[in-house]
Amino acid sequence: MAHYFVGDIQGCYQELSLLLDKVDFNPSKDQLWAVGDLVARGPDSLAVLRLFQSLEDAGNLVLGNHDLHLLAVFAGLKKAKACDNLQPILAAEDGDSLINFLRCQPLMRELPEHKIIMTHAGVPPQWDLETLRRESKQVSEALMADDYLEALIAKMYTQTAENWSESLTGVDRLRYCINALTRMRFLHRDGSLDFECKESPQTVQSNDLAPWFTFTGQLPQDYHIIFGHWAALMGQTDNERMLALDTGCCWGEHLTLYHLEKNERITQQSLR
Repeated sequence: MAHYFVGDIQGCYQELSLLLDKVDFNPSKDQLWAVGDLVARGPDSLAVLRLFQSLEDAGNLVLGNHDLHLLAVFAGLKKAKACDNLQPILAAEDGDSLINFLRCQPLMRELPEHKIIMTHAGVPPQWDLETLRRESKQVSEALMADDYLEALIAKMYTQTAENWSESLTGVDRLRYCINALTRMRFLHRDGSLDFECKESPQTVQSNDLAPWFTFTGQLPQDYHIIFGHWAALMGQTDNERMLALDTGCCWGEHLTLYHLEKNERITQQSLR
């Protein structure tokens, strides 16, 4: 069995197909792990969702911020931007099935035999492994509840800098987890989330901001984190425990596939 981890696909179905052909991916024996943001920006998000739904146990994904945004748009709680390219999903006959498929996906997956954690944006340095498991599970339970739209999706957006506290309760606690695991890039020096800066760390002049993965974390030192979300990194973290896989395919760069067993990155140039 081979384990392949793929960066932010964002509707780039053709590039994904070419990557899977390059490694002769076989769902009967291999597994494909996706760091989230399956949809938006690229031309064929519908095909990407259908592919992952069809993979069943051979496909493992976590939710990204664009995937959660799709849940809000599909329910009429948010308006889609033209650049999101979500209309084919909204009009699809199997749209309800695909949305329910997404609702069943977690914010965090773990490959314990390889000591690997996968989330969309990373793991807040304040969290140890048990906290990460507990908080992500609570969000998953909220997504599966009958009132998930009113109780969670309609309230998950905020632009206020947030910091972690065990005293957080209710939707505030769920919202911090969503924001940390799907939107995090830079943190303020006090550990609070910053939602404004999307640049590469090399271009940021502020003394108050630093990439989340440069903070001292609470996870076991032998664990690796695989994440996406931050295209400006172009796969570079300068930390062998932190594997960044978003390499901006939807922006004209390339899609990256990481072969765990070979410790190898395979890329496909954007076709756009």
